Amino acid sequence: MTEPAPLRRDAERNRQLLLRTAYELMASAGLDVPYEDIARAAGTGMGTMYRRFPHRQDLLDALFSEHIDTVIDFAEQASRYDDAWAGLTWFLEQQLEIEAQSRGLGELLRSRNQATALVQRAHERMTPLVAGLIARAVRAGQLPAGVTPVDFAAAHVMVGSVMDASRAFAPQLWRRALTIALAGLRHAELPGDPPDETVIDRLYNDQKK
Repeated sequence: MTEPAPLRRDAERNRQLLLRTAYELMASAGLDVPYEDIARAAGTGMGTMYRRFPHRQDLLDALFSEHIDTVIDFAEQASRYDDAWAGLTWFLEQQLEIEAQSRGLGELLRSRNQATALVQRAHERMTPLVAGLIARAVRAGQLPAGVTPVDFAAAHVMVGSVMDASRAFAPQLWRRALTIALAGLRHAELPGDPPDETVIDRLYNDQKK
């Protein structure tokens, strides 16, 4: 498959401007911000908007792809913590912190309609990093050996659901939910066999039946 040609400098600048503007507007208004509002706030025409993102899903996929890169950076920073548990908890908290600041990002991550290829890319890039963070904490005696990346993905989904449900009336409730989830991972006796890692994709995307 031939890679798409890189955009001209001005075209890439417009693309990044539209992405940044969409993210900022969606932070307060959610994912349904009209294209017209994004183009107007960015100072571009509708033609530019549709050239860069012909369909709304193209825009959402671009935002999700950028978020993947952000989370990868968080994981790499967490791996450099001297204290394994502090790094692991910081990693999860940072993800949720930026979701708390953006209604649109929270909706995007839990809309369960991201492109399957992007979800798989996120899984392939992040799972080894998260597994490494967990392995460090297990070796340090800070986590039981049975904890897996799937368990952390489930904790993220659970706390994120609390965040979405309480955003309008108790916006800090997710922090208590996170504390509860982390305490459970650290101290609970987990039932059953460890789940297959493909469960991670199914937690974030329901296109694969």
